[in-house]
Amino acid sequence: MVSAALVRTVIGIIGNVISFGLFFSPAPTFYRIIKKKSVEEFKPDPYIATVLNCAFWVFYGLPFVHPHSVLVVTINSVGLVFEFVYLTIFYIYATNKGRRKVMLFLGLEAVFFAAVALITLLVLHGTHKRSLVVGVLCDIFNIMMYVSPLTIMAKVIKTKSVEYMPFWLSLTNFLNGVCWTIYALIHPFDIYVLVSNGIGALSGLIQLILYACYCSCNNGEKNGDGDDTVSTTVAKGNIELV
Repeated sequence: MVSAALVRTVIGIIGNVISFGLFFSPAPTFYRIIKKKSVEEFKPDPYIATVLNCAFWVFYGLPFVHPHSVLVVTINSVGLVFEFVYLTIFYIYATNKGRRKVMLFLGLEAVFFAAVALITLLVLHGTHKRSLVVGVLCDIFNIMMYVSPLTIMAKVIKTKSVEYMPFWLSLTNFLNGVCWTIYALIHPFDIYVLVSNGIGALSGLIQLILYACYCSCNNGEKNGDGDDTVSTTVAKGNIELV
């Protein structure tokens, strides 16, 4: 009989692969930045936010905070490396104002993370209390990232067009949320991984339903005059949400 630990490990590995795809997905954006030697209108905000998100999940998965979470640590460590690479590229090609913004927010995040880490390790004793505090913070940041496409979903409903909501990104978000939700439900049960990724799976499902509802409308609109023109600002904003 297959053990629950083995099933959990396999699901976690699949989750790592899917999450890796999500972390890698902004690569074309930064290839474009390198090629043009300019960040144009792209903003670093999503990548700065992801740095803090990944840092807290790495901290959460450490044995002295939440044991048995090696796969949570591995993928978020990889994600952290990706985000620092993206931000380094952005910093190189950004204006002085953009560079100051990156350094300022990374500095604030470092101070905030260090404060939480010190309080967790010095004041809170035992993995239960540490998991509670760090897990809640991880959920807050993860939920904020998962619900960020809400503005795009509203745009889809308003315009009856899925041009601004890439199907494969929506599908990957859904599969990622489902995978980590299943992982969290298998012993040892992890409420903090479950909450944020359950919401992520629901968000991804809603995006897929919207895509199914409006993709035919989108195809019809492309046959009209001028309706297939993509707004540069929105398209760029969509890339930023990745």
